[in-house]
Amino acid sequence: MHAMLNPAQRGFWIGFMALGALFLLVIPGLNLLVPVESALHVPNYMVTLIGKYLCYAILAMAMNLVWGYCGVLSLGHGAFFALGGYAMGMYMMRAIGTRGSYGNAELPDFMVFLNWKELPWFWMGFDNFAFALLMVMVIPGVLAFVFGWLAFRSRINGVYLSIVTQAMTYALMLAFFRNEMGFGGNNGLTDFKDILGFDLSQSSTKLGLYWLTALLLGATFLVVRFIAASKLGRVMMAVRDAESRVRFLGYSVTGVKLFAFTVSAVLAGIAGALYVPQVGIINPSEFSPANSIEIAIWVAVGGRGTLLGPVLGAFAVNGAKTWLTGAAPELWLFALGALFIIVTLALPKGLVGLWADLRTRMAKENAHD
Repeated sequence: MHAMLNPAQRGFWIGFMALGALFLLVIPGLNLLVPVESALHVPNYMVTLIGKYLCYAILAMAMNLVWGYCGVLSLGHGAFFALGGYAMGMYMMRAIGTRGSYGNAELPDFMVFLNWKELPWFWMGFDNFAFALLMVMVIPGVLAFVFGWLAFRSRINGVYLSIVTQAMTYALMLAFFRNEMGFGGNNGLTDFKDILGFDLSQSSTKLGLYWLTALLLGATFLVVRFIAASKLGRVMMAVRDAESRVRFLGYSVTGVKLFAFTVSAVLAGIAGALYVPQVGIINPSEFSPANSIEIAIWVAVGGRGTLLGPVLGAFAVNGAKTWLTGAAPELWLFALGALFIIVTLALPKGLVGLWADLRTRMAKENAHD
């Protein structure tokens, strides 16, 4: 096998397996096998926190597919993430049954509190996990397809498209804040008990969700790599770099953008569905345009148009956010804005580009020596 792989491919698979070993073996091992009093022990809350970062990494890779490889800057990807989260949250709310505060087997607690008499039609079927899983992908995918078809067919590009996508997620946020929409209003969906019968308060369930998220991040990584390396991926990058030339050559630019946008939305929905059972809540604040802007910052910091960059960016920015919001919460937004400016001006290729430049410089110095 080694003989069939070129150095770049060999490096990719070595790095892929090393990251897989870190997330699937090392971190769970430090949590399960190392004594609590040891400095090397990874506590349960840290496993959940890293699991949340893994969800963000999937979301960043989804954003990178449409922005990094296709050149479409969407500032509405938080909407697809939130819709996937709501679909999974609706399933877990239905699974509560009579264990809710009001003991109503049919209606979630917030509906009983608001004097709803029957379950809305759009909640039907969410007592079935397979149906909910399908909706996690279908709802963001259909919205992205319809929205993208209208936008790309009208040749809305650049900053105008970014503004329109931001308007979309803002409109959804305002709608989901309304109690009469039937999604819990400003409180959202919470107080989940279990998923597929597994108690969410148990550390074993949290670790299982962490493992599943890590596996799906790996799958997302391979899917994005496959698309980027295909003929379609090359056309996507050509659209990013010279859209008018691609259109002149007879390719359907609308079709290429629509494919990238729809697949990206489905991946974002899956990330949202993995996020909700680990965090324990989904509310309309996830639709906030600021969240979608943050996603773009993760990708920019890591290095857009690269495979590893979005993962690095998601972990780096959210790790900094976790630390800084605890140490000096009032400074976080200033730090985030400064980070974006610095990356845009000084590191246009992100952390991955910086590392590549350093390696090139070191290689040149060694060659001169």
